[in-house]
Amino acid sequence: MKKQIAILGATGSIGTQALQVVEEHPDLYEVYALTANNKVDLLAEQARKFRPEAVVIANEDKYSQLKEALSDMPVKVYAGTDALCQIVESQPIDIVLTAMVGYAGLRPTINAIKAGKTIALANKETLVVAGELINRLAGERHTPILPVDSEHSAVFQCLEMNNPVHKIILTASGGPFRTYTLEQLKTVTKAQALKHPNWHMGAKITIDSASMMNKGFEVMEAKWLFGVRPDQIEVVVHPQSVIHSMVEFEDGAVKAQLGVPDMRLPIQYAFSYPKRVHLSGERLDFSKYDTLTFEKPDTTRFRNLALAYEALHQGGNMPCIVNAANEVVVAAFLSDRISFLGMSDVIEKAMTRVPFIRTPDYADYVETDAETRRIAAELVINGVK
Repeated sequence: MKKQIAILGATGSIGTQALQVVEEHPDLYEVYALTANNKVDLLAEQARKFRPEAVVIANEDKYSQLKEALSDMPVKVYAGTDALCQIVESQPIDIVLTAMVGYAGLRPTINAIKAGKTIALANKETLVVAGELINRLAGERHTPILPVDSEHSAVFQCLEMNNPVHKIILTASGGPFRTYTLEQLKTVTKAQALKHPNWHMGAKITIDSASMMNKGFEVMEAKWLFGVRPDQIEVVVHPQSVIHSMVEFEDGAVKAQLGVPDMRLPIQYAFSYPKRVHLSGERLDFSKYDTLTFEKPDTTRFRNLALAYEALHQGGNMPCIVNAANEVVVAAFLSDRISFLGMSDVIEKAMTRVPFIRTPDYADYVETDAETRRIAAELVINGVK
């Protein structure tokens, strides 16, 4: 029986690679639903190729265009956030791949968990914003959450039954500015920031990687995925991106998961777990690597990582504040309205201005997100004072 898969964010980097996995294994996987935010043409092209039961365009203004593009096909076409959140509840769906970008992934993920779907989690912001809520719901519904981020998939693959983790070691490439001085970082451009040395990703996550906020989010995500304390999560810079992450056990033994930088591997593992199936493409050739290097991250130059740890220690709605402020400043940086280092200034100031809630519920997260975006947008316009 083929697994029926819904891909949220089908036109993004993770979504398109997930479809490559489906295409390689038509005997194992079938696409039930595809969703996108704005990219009508690509979504229509994907629908024609993979013939899902339904497609959803989140931007309702694009509905007519998508409906017309697929008018000759027997596919249900929907639009809007409500439709997106409802489609994940469809009875035939086995796995929901949450590959949407940012806070927008939270609500549909909650709906999918409540519907008892296996979650292939690529939207790290879901756990960053509301990790405690998500874990509680998943526990109540006995819903598996399988990590798709390469680092968390690596940790997941290294875990041992009945052997508790002493420490999780998340590797970071260091991004395009790993060797830049603080003075050099003052004038870097979005074009430079978008040139990641190892990975091909969407614009938002590429900027987050350059600022190391992405690694900060991964620290938060690791806490909720693996049930560890913040002080049990270490970040180490590993420029070659061969070791995707490691686990240290109580006896000091360290297990690592290695591979080429190819997101199809963690995507496919989430789909096939607990089995492994063949994946075409490049394999790791150790003869090409005469040196693997490691170094500590510099949180003076890359303050976002320190801010993420601070938010995780504070808990409550503070990670939600950091995420919302970061989404605002990344958009501002990509539109040349703020400097690279200015992003951290706004995030830090937002952490002090948005009301702190120690035990938030879902409504509190929604209110916190909206208030943070308002304050962060004002800080971008008026400057940090």
